[in-house]
Amino acid sequence: MEAVGIICEYNPLHNGHIHHIKEVKKLFPGKSIILVLNGYFLERGEISILSKENKTKLALIYGVDLVVELPFIFGSQSADIFADAAIKVLGYLGCSYLVFGSESNNIEALLKVAEIQNDPKYNEKVKELLKTGMNYPTALSKALNMDIDVFNPNDLLGISYIKAIKKNNLKLKPVTIKRTSSYHNLEEDENIISASNIRNRLKQGYDISNYVPRKTLKLIENISLNDLFPFIKYKILTDMDLSKYLTVDEGIENRLKEKITDSNNIEELILNIKTKRYTYNKISRMLVHILTSLPKEINKLASIEYIKILGFNKKGREYLHNLKEDLEISLIPIPNSLQYKYELIAAQVYSLISKNKILAYEKSNKPIFFE
Repeated sequence: MEAVGIICEYNPLHNGHIHHIKEVKKLFPGKSIILVLNGYFLERGEISILSKENKTKLALIYGVDLVVELPFIFGSQSADIFADAAIKVLGYLGCSYLVFGSESNNIEALLKVAEIQNDPKYNEKVKELLKTGMNYPTALSKALNMDIDVFNPNDLLGISYIKAIKKNNLKLKPVTIKRTSSYHNLEEDENIISASNIRNRLKQGYDISNYVPRKTLKLIENISLNDLFPFIKYKILTDMDLSKYLTVDEGIENRLKEKITDSNNIEELILNIKTKRYTYNKISRMLVHILTSLPKEINKLASIEYIKILGFNKKGREYLHNLKEDLEISLIPIPNSLQYKYELIAAQVYSLISKNKILAYEKSNKPIFFE
């Protein structure tokens, strides 16, 4: 039995995600769909406006067969680390295909760019350009020196997926679906708009019912990283050594200490310390790492120690049953592992502002079954 993998954050699950699932079913009729789902804190340093439990329920309702967890320690990091962990999970679960949204919908171009970026000379060129003060996305584009526009968010993430497939030597074929909305466009008003656009409208108090299914609308919490600002501020003011945390580099901890007293919210803090080298998303991720005390050495110490099953339907359960004999990894959370420790910390922090029973759900480790 073959399976198709997808990797999503569902912040929130919207009409575009349902389109994605339907397109996968059209492309691969009868095959199981496995979702690697990011949880409470996301790749761009954002907080999820749907709980992990509710995202899992919605994924199953709208056609996913098996939902598994992307560990927080990887899912809250930059695209390459996020992608590498997600791809490894799909590899462990025996997926044959990966389907992702793409602005260019040009798989050949994405494959070519991924090959160039895997060359050490390319990375050296990027470092040289960064030293000139160029921001990271521009440095990536300049170092490529190709007349190909693959530097939109989903294409960039797709390239990270492809590099991870090659790096881990997996027989996982990447397939693209045309992205129907722009991440950067916060004004478009079609039936399918980006999650960023939806969150922006929610923040401003606009009606978002045209863009998300009713089941999603009922479960959304209008929360953001800013709701955790008092805790972040306290941590920055009282922790004597911020440099021990992941992504707190190059003395930026001094800038954090200096600017925190002049900042009244997350937005002000980020804008006060933002530079060409430290983009909005990079700083946002850094604040999440400080908040959860994620140490610098985590990438050397941590690995995917187990795969947590968040939910499945009958088809997903059957797929797991057939796969179990060949699995090289535990499907049961390991309580004394770093992966579990920081997953629980992330849940505890998220529970400070969520109305959902986060800790009871997290500690139960009981998959959701959808008939």
